[in-house]
Amino acid sequence: MDHVQPLELMEKVEAAGRKKAGLHTRNMLFLGFLSGALLAYATAFAFKASDGLPGGMAALVSGAVFPVGFAMIVLLGLELVTGNFAVLAVGVAHGTVGYRETLRNWCWVYLGNFLGALFVGFLLAFALTEGFSQGAGPLGAKIIAVAQSKTLNYEHAGVNGWLTAFVKGILCNWMVALGTVLGMGSTSTTGKIAAIWLPVSTFFALALEHSVVNMFVIPTAIILGADISVGQWLAWNQIPVTLGNFLGGSVLTGLLLIHCFKVPRRETGLEHGRASDCRL
Repeated sequence: MDHVQPLELMEKVEAAGRKKAGLHTRNMLFLGFLSGALLAYATAFAFKASDGLPGGMAALVSGAVFPVGFAMIVLLGLELVTGNFAVLAVGVAHGTVGYRETLRNWCWVYLGNFLGALFVGFLLAFALTEGFSQGAGPLGAKIIAVAQSKTLNYEHAGVNGWLTAFVKGILCNWMVALGTVLGMGSTSTTGKIAAIWLPVSTFFALALEHSVVNMFVIPTAIILGADISVGQWLAWNQIPVTLGNFLGGSVLTGLLLIHCFKVPRRETGLEHGRASDCRL
């Protein structure tokens, strides 16, 4: 059996947090860049695969397709800030990772994710328009429509729109960060992919808000000529969604799981096969 039990899983998450905290800045940027690029590919793939389908079917297909990017990220051991919100929070809570190292990782990985997503977005925009010489076709139109719904619709709703983006960010990263944790819950490639697919497909099919996905969708739409300003993108999507992702990943995934399954080492009872209680 390749399934990792929850108590052992949290040990693995904590160890991963220590490793991430100690990465060189260059490595965080490069590994983050690759993650942002892969999520951009996966998002475009999901849009393409679901284009023209009715609502429920489109959600099902896009949700089934999108996790290919996340699976590649986990299998390659790359750096994705939304997953790191949970992983490093576990280390902080257990006292094995410092606040300074945690913030350092989150900031550099966030930047790397942005650069990777933007890079693929620009190349895709160039390819779709044949060097910006013609229209972007159905995929470009889909990207623009989604970007507008993620910014202009929230702006039109005012404070309620900002809060909606924030809450969708919480709901999204509760699932995405859980995907990161579950990816450590198997020792086989097949098991990792299956575990990842469950929560990640759920978030994407529900059209929740992921800050790194949006680093691809909205800037690419702007490059393609969408009537969205950088200020609108930041104020009505990127900022509230990032804050929501942080809360959902660090608190509802990382800290909640360690509260349920992590107890002081002298009381773990791992040697005797005891399970920890979840004292909420």
